[in-house]
Amino acid sequence: MAGWNADTAAGPLGPGSVTLVEGSSFCISLPNGDIHQDYPHGLFVQDTRILSGWMLTINGQSLEPLAAETKEPYRALFAGRVARSDGYADSPLIVERLREVGAGLEEKVTVRNCSPQPAECVISLRVESDFADLFEVKEARIHRHWDETRKVEANGLTISGVWQAIRKGVRFEAPGAVVASETFTYQAFIAPRGAWSTIITVRPVVDGPGSAASLVHAEGDELSPRDRRRQEWVAKIPVLRMGNRSIERTLRRSYDDLGALRIEDPNHPERVVVAAGAPWFMTLFGRDSLWASEMALPVDPSLALGTLQTLADRQGRVVDPMSEEEPGKILHEVRLDVSSALALGGKTTYYGSVDATPLFVDVLGAVSRWGFAKETIAKMLPHADRALDWIRDYGDKDGDGFVEYERLNDQGLINQGWKDSWDGINFADGRLAEPPIALCEVQAYVYAAFTARAWMAYDTGDVSLADELADRAAKLKKQFNEQFWMPERGYYAIALDGMKRHVDACASNMGHGLLFGIIDKDKAPLVVERLMSPEMFSGWGVRTLASDMGAYNPASYHNGSVWPHDNAIIQAGLMRYGFVAEAQRISTALLEAAEYSGGRLPELFCGFGRDQFSEPVPYPTACSPQAWAATTPIMLVTSLMRYDAHISRGGLWMDPALPDSYGDVHITNAPLGRGRITVDIAKSVPSAQGLPEGLAFHRGHRPWITELVEEADQRRKT
Repeated sequence: MAGWNADTAAGPLGPGSVTLVEGSSFCISLPNGDIHQDYPHGLFVQDTRILSGWMLTINGQSLEPLAAETKEPYRALFAGRVARSDGYADSPLIVERLREVGAGLEEKVTVRNCSPQPAECVISLRVESDFADLFEVKEARIHRHWDETRKVEANGLTISGVWQAIRKGVRFEAPGAVVASETFTYQAFIAPRGAWSTIITVRPVVDGPGSAASLVHAEGDELSPRDRRRQEWVAKIPVLRMGNRSIERTLRRSYDDLGALRIEDPNHPERVVVAAGAPWFMTLFGRDSLWASEMALPVDPSLALGTLQTLADRQGRVVDPMSEEEPGKILHEVRLDVSSALALGGKTTYYGSVDATPLFVDVLGAVSRWGFAKETIAKMLPHADRALDWIRDYGDKDGDGFVEYERLNDQGLINQGWKDSWDGINFADGRLAEPPIALCEVQAYVYAAFTARAWMAYDTGDVSLADELADRAAKLKKQFNEQFWMPERGYYAIALDGMKRHVDACASNMGHGLLFGIIDKDKAPLVVERLMSPEMFSGWGVRTLASDMGAYNPASYHNGSVWPHDNAIIQAGLMRYGFVAEAQRISTALLEAAEYSGGRLPELFCGFGRDQFSEPVPYPTACSPQAWAATTPIMLVTSLMRYDAHISRGGLWMDPALPDSYGDVHITNAPLGRGRITVDIAKSVPSAQGLPEGLAFHRGHRPWITELVEEADQRRKT
């Protein structure tokens, strides 16, 4: 999940950093609450850092951190203390900072005097704003310097910046403070065992002061806008109880993070889509948002629909080498800020993704199964057909039957699959693959796109189109198994390079083929054996690259690390092919890994073996929260439940294979069609109550779309 034109990784956030997120806004700080310019910290609103410095001192001393607890994804409480000036160890001054992020920032600072003596305090807050673009901060290449003006007013400060006719501003409000151009200062006399507090707010200035969305709490005990938004989200998603409280906590954390990562389409506020992840990807990504929303279908199917609709509005129309736009292509990422567009060749959208387009069609097929109105799905079908046209006309440029990628300009992403780091695709000896590159998992996604659209065509009576796509799918599956399989290795090549040679590294990518059914049944046992081998399975999950490969590095981004979403896809594929014990092993490993990070799975962690380190080793710059990591626990558990729906086929399917250690499951308010149902699994026996009229509960696995297409195709031929 690399940002465009970003072959360098983000710098470290610093030890114990705290990230808060709400919509497209996020804030990164040190564990004492300070935002320090030596790190890629700040408050970011619409891809612009409006706050680059936020340092609190008491009597000239910085705060020693004691605790930092994230209450909600957008709110945290920091506790610190002030060092004594007399040399004694314990300080009587305890400082609490309650911070909430939304369309800006609100922070309540409380200084408590635990001494029997009164305390005189000079409380000072130093602020800075550089209006840096998110890419500049992430990659430590800030080179645009804004012409800045500062206006000091009663109880507040406004900083304005101009760069090449672009104007930005930020407004600070600090009632009761002595305001200077860089600091707010308070003189406080705190009684014995007493406390002093104040509230400071920060908000962007858009077309003049006061135009930002509501930030502060209403008077009285009313909820903040973030709390109200969270309550609305909680009211519409399932309520979960599990016998295993640790797994239940992880799933609840996933729900919270997914709720915080929702952003609105600015052109259609009624649509909610999934941002890729914090801190650097709080925007719509094609691949990431599609995967996350599909994995979250059992929680909120509307996220996938909103993501599809928003991507459809931005579907490629012209050929533009700079942005890599092509007719029918689905975007890689969107940036919200006008200066970010300068990094995107003058545009706000970049299309350098080879897999988002077939995934778009696959996700539409999944959404159609979950019971949206037929006219809603019908409006999306022309976009699916344009995506299929892109696969034929642009994705498979050489006409060999496989979809390949090669960047169209030297500023784009070198690799354009999900392993999009510059060195992510390599041979077994460590050499880098040369483009055009046909990735193995992309062919699986294309196969899924063909079968999904074929079934939607059969479902609507368009037999001619369905037959054509069914034939294309069957041909692709046969060709894939002939040309990607390496019998002497017992696994699939990660890719074919520009000379159609096997890129022969053993990588996790082939596991995605299990989920979509493109892998021949006779080859599946060998694939599973390799995926679960000591070289691939770290004890915490399947590595992205086997440890006996030339490019293996357990602390790399894509060459030996463990990605939760990658494992969730593999696990679901294992369930599809009947490898239940292996699926349970992956699920349990990842859910245990989540216990070491407060129930939240990060974007990735290092690939060190569990026999080396008893805890997962964090990857230094992993995004957290991150969308498809947040939805991983949902997919892990629902896959083991074999929980799925197909409304036009009349029902809900479930056939649980949960380990005994997971305990019983009770879910209420689960969305299904136009209703809400209750699901129970007691001693491995499933049941469902409240099914909408016309729907039935089936014990077993939902018929795969490939099975339905094959059945329809056989009926046609007979």
